[in-house]
Amino acid sequence: MAQTTSSIPDQLLAPASTSPSSPPLPLPRVTIRFCTQCKWMLRAAYFAQELLSTFSTSLGEVALQPATGGTFIVEIYSADSDAQVAPTTETFLSATRRVLWDRKLDGGFPETKELKRRVRDVIEPGRNLGHVDREYPKQQQPKRDEDEREPNVSRPSQSEPQLQRAQKACEECQ
Repeated sequence: MAQTTSSIPDQLLAPASTSPSSPPLPLPRVTIRFCTQCKWMLRAAYFAQELLSTFSTSLGEVALQPATGGTFIVEIYSADSDAQVAPTTETFLSATRRVLWDRKLDGGFPETKELKRRVRDVIEPGRNLGHVDREYPKQQQPKRDEDEREPNVSRPSQSEPQLQRAQKACEECQ
């Protein structure tokens, strides 16, 4: 997980009202950048819904950001740890950005429970996520169908045409 300190663009920092006590940007902020050409909007919206359902008001905002090029990146912006207790405009001028998941680096899409764990580790490290935190057996029994296969016999996969279509669609948008 990459962690950097970034300056948030000024247009995002403009407060919604002129009141000096209102925070300019609700933090922590989760952004989900997704490829529109790959048609990943529903997947991004699903992850956003899951995070909002789990963390509710602990999250300041969950944003969907359309992109191209096979992008699916989940980032979280949180206030710097040295921020003062009373929020001021300066408190939110710099935020820590952490990449929670990058499809290209992490290899595919995250499991919902893994994404929830990573968000939890940033915003509420001591929080118990219930069934998401339970340890499941690391070793699963191999499927009976796989045990009975002959070693050098190639069987066609039903998912191969779907996989080829998915790869073609992804290559077109990159």
